[in-house]
Amino acid sequence: MDTLSGGEKTKVFLAGIVVHQPELILLDEPTNHLDTPGRQLLYDFIQSTKSTLLIVSHDRKLLNHLDTVCEMNPNGIKVYGGNYDFYKAQKQIEMNALNQDIHSKEKALKKAKEKERETIERQQKLDVRAKKNAGKGGLPKIVANTWKNSAEKSTAKIADIHADKIENVRQALHGLRSSLSETNQIKFGFDNSKLHKGKNLVIAENINFNYENEQSLWNENLNFQIVSGERIAMKGRNGSGKTTLIQLITGKLEPSVGTVYRAANQSVYIDQEYSLLDNRLNVYEQAQRFNASMLQEHEIKTRLNRFLFTREDWEKACVVLSGGEKMRLMICCLHIQSQAPDIIILDEPTNNLDIQSIEILTAALNEYEGTLIVVSHDESFLQQIHINRTIEMGR
Repeated sequence: MDTLSGGEKTKVFLAGIVVHQPELILLDEPTNHLDTPGRQLLYDFIQSTKSTLLIVSHDRKLLNHLDTVCEMNPNGIKVYGGNYDFYKAQKQIEMNALNQDIHSKEKALKKAKEKERETIERQQKLDVRAKKNAGKGGLPKIVANTWKNSAEKSTAKIADIHADKIENVRQALHGLRSSLSETNQIKFGFDNSKLHKGKNLVIAENINFNYENEQSLWNENLNFQIVSGERIAMKGRNGSGKTTLIQLITGKLEPSVGTVYRAANQSVYIDQEYSLLDNRLNVYEQAQRFNASMLQEHEIKTRLNRFLFTREDWEKACVVLSGGEKMRLMICCLHIQSQAPDIIILDEPTNNLDIQSIEILTAALNEYEGTLIVVSHDESFLQQIHINRTIEMGR
């Protein structure tokens, strides 16, 4: 078992389940590290088994094979009686209602502020009149002072009443906004201004790679080109050489056979562990590492806030961040870098991410206009980031 890959181990466990036929099966992220054929084996098993299944997963295709979705949040567990598509439809209805409530509260806050201004202006005019009357001759000093003090207290009282009303509306609005999903709260903003579409970035002619035993990685040499602005998926079974091909594209390896032309470009390779981040640094220090445009400290912290890293997170060590937090920090760093890279390469980016983090990543990639190369077996993710070409690898 020690020699098996994650996908191979999963297949062994599934075989054991088929043999023992348990009544209850608990599966924790079962499709992580599974290639497409392995995932299909799992989907077929889920469809055919008579056992009760309880599955923790971010694989939306898998979740669509199930008939109940339980959402965990700080307030408890909410049960949706349907598959993932049904759950998403219900969540959208809830989100539409929430956005309507937020819009209504924003209008109420604006109206309350206008009412406060109008009322105070009217009261101030009355105060001025009262003070003038108090200053006229013939009134005892004590009466004049009483008029004056009464006017000032009246203005202060009105201001306090309106301030309370505005604060109540503001608090209600804050509560509604905090209920928005992280995807809706994050503000993206890639600078795509220097990216040029249609430029040949990589041209591979009859390439192959030999191991130390001189065995070729692929049965047939590969020929392809990568043009700027494309969105490409790399597919193949586990062990088919996807990571090696990425290294050939980026120039970390040279082919044993054939040639690779690489135009001058800036590429960013983001692996499953987000190893571009330095675990020895805290969140703010990591962001500062990407500060090529010399942003001021407050500007960097503003960017971090936009990606949901608040004051409490700035001193947090990168090593303790979750997969979703590392992904958010990585995207934030790319924004701080100012100029979007020509190529972003992602290696199994949805492994180790929850669904909400996947949605954040999807939103960021859909705003990016450069060249995207993705190694992934997550068909839902590939569809949502609008992949328009596939490089398929066999052995």
